[in-house]
Amino acid sequence: MPTRLVLISDTHNHHAAVKLPAGDVLVHAGDVSGMGRPAEIESFARWLAARPFPHKVVIAGNHDWLFEREPKVAREILEKHCPGVVYLEDAGAEIRGLRFWGSPWQPEFCHWAFNIERREDLAAKWALIPSGVDVLVTHGPPRGILDRTVGGDDAGCDALEEAVATRVKPRVHVFGHIHEAYGALERGGVAYVNASICDLAYRPVNPPVVREL
Repeated sequence: MPTRLVLISDTHNHHAAVKLPAGDVLVHAGDVSGMGRPAEIESFARWLAARPFPHKVVIAGNHDWLFEREPKVAREILEKHCPGVVYLEDAGAEIRGLRFWGSPWQPEFCHWAFNIERREDLAAKWALIPSGVDVLVTHGPPRGILDRTVGGDDAGCDALEEAVATRVKPRVHVFGHIHEAYGALERGGVAYVNASICDLAYRPVNPPVVREL
């Protein structure tokens, strides 16, 4: 039986407004909050716990400060209020026979959380991704793929694009971060999805994206 993935990202405290279709695995690619405060993480976790998905995968984003500053506290809040959630930070998990890997990092972006300035340091993070991953979950996009800002800049990571296209080659690569670049495309056998729920004005107007593997 195929596995139905429901992909979302960048809900920024508007999770209650998201209408989720049915699926087997709900994947959130980061920015669950506005500033990553404990109360925001708890609110998200309680909402997530009430969603009727057998499996839930979450990574942090650049707004989710608590996961970078106090990772133990953040994970305790998430796992207390949403038992069974799979939180991935440079880590993997196998779910329904599919191999997932999650990572929150992105190139320096307005001095937010999980930012890395040097390309070689970003490349070192992507080198941790094992080959053979089916579903890659990153917060930031690869450069040149669903990463165009309203100002016309490609804000994605070129080291991530290189790793995904030449070595990892996941079946699905889901991310968010650049709200205005919401959408999906296929390239080189990889289904790329920018699953940002919020638009540039932080309104939760984009629907979840569904993929079956």
